[in-house]
Amino acid sequence: MTSTPSLIDQLRQWWLRTRCPTEFLCDNCKYDHPSACLRPQRPNAIKCPDYQPR
Repeated sequence: MTSTPSLIDQLRQWWLRTRCPTEFLCDNCKYDHPSACLRPQRPNAIKCPDYQPR
């Protein structure tokens, strides 16, 4: 059974793609530091549930 993202998650991802279509989210994230973010996608994430703009 696969889970589908909620409508809020889908809208958030759309907004992030629209806002930063050619840059990585990590470049503008307040967690952009090795000790603050342990996700394997870092520093080239294009999708991230923890993304918070600086």
